[in-house]
Amino acid sequence: MLHTGEVTVQRRAGVQAENWGSANARPNIPEVAAGFLTAQRMLVIGTAGPDGRVWAGPLTGPAGFARASGSQTVMIDALPGTHDPLSGVFDGGHDIGMLAIEPKTRRRMRINGRARREGNGLIVTTDQVYANCPKYLQTREIADEPALSTAATYRRAALGPEHREWIEKADTFFVATHAEGLGSDLSHRGGNPGFIQVVDERRLVWPDYVGNSMYMTLGNLQLSPAAGLLFLDWTTGDALHLTGRARVDWDPGDVPGAQRLVEFDVDEVIQVGGASPLRWTFGNYSRFNPQLRNQ
Repeated sequence: MLHTGEVTVQRRAGVQAENWGSANARPNIPEVAAGFLTAQRMLVIGTAGPDGRVWAGPLTGPAGFARASGSQTVMIDALPGTHDPLSGVFDGGHDIGMLAIEPKTRRRMRINGRARREGNGLIVTTDQVYANCPKYLQTREIADEPALSTAATYRRAALGPEHREWIEKADTFFVATHAEGLGSDLSHRGGNPGFIQVVDERRLVWPDYVGNSMYMTLGNLQLSPAAGLLFLDWTTGDALHLTGRARVDWDPGDVPGAQRLVEFDVDEVIQVGGASPLRWTFGNYSRFNPQLRNQ
C-alpha cells in the first residue's frame, strides 16, 4: 500500500526512488530473519492506545521467547508489564510496530503488523518485515547478573530533573509512531550522549541523521504527530516512557550531522522501575555517530 506520508517526506528530502519504504517491505519472514528473531531476548514494541496516544515499551524473555511460526506469524511469550502504558492494548486485535535488536552485533529487524493477546503472550501477524543498517547502534552485551532496580514507578505530566539527566546521558532511545489505516512503526535512534536536547520540562529536540531514506517514522509523523518514546536504563532495567507530539523542522541549523531536527512536545511521562530484568554492559559507540559541538 502506498504510504502518502512517506512519499511526501521522501520527495522533500530529494529521494526519487519509486515504491521505497512501506511499499517495498514484504510480509514474509525470511529464514535468516526467523533465526535472528529466535536468538533475541528483548523486543521493543509500540502503537497507539485507545485514547490515540502513542507509546513504546519493552518485552523480554529467554532466547526463543519470540519466534516465527510459519511465514507470516510471530509468537511472543510475553506481554507488556502491569505498569507499561501498553498493558491491555492487545487484548483484542491491534496494530503493532516491533523492533528486534541485538546491540552486540549491531543487527536489527523491524516487524509491523497486527497483534492479539493469547493467554500470556502475543500472536503477531506480519505485514512488513525488513532489516535495517547498523548505523548509530552502540554495542552492548547482556550480563550474567540480572538488573537490580530501586527506582519508583509513577506518572506525571512533565519531565523532572532526574529525567533530564537520564535523557541527556542517553545514547539510544526508541520511537513509536502510528498512522490511522497504515499501521504502527517502532524505530531506533542513536548518537553520542548529548545528542538529544532537553529544551525544558515539556520539550525535546533531536537530530535526524542520514539513514536508509525509507522515512517510515517521519512518514507516519507527516500524517499524525502522535509519537511515543522509550528510554531504557541499560544497567538497572528501569524504563522512561514519554508520549506526546512530534514535528519535523527541516532546517537543521548548525547541528553536526543533522539533515533535519525533530521537536517533541511531552504530554505525559511514565517511569517504571525494573521494567526489564536484563542488565547490559556497554561496549563502544558507533563510528557513524556525528561528533557533537562540545566534543
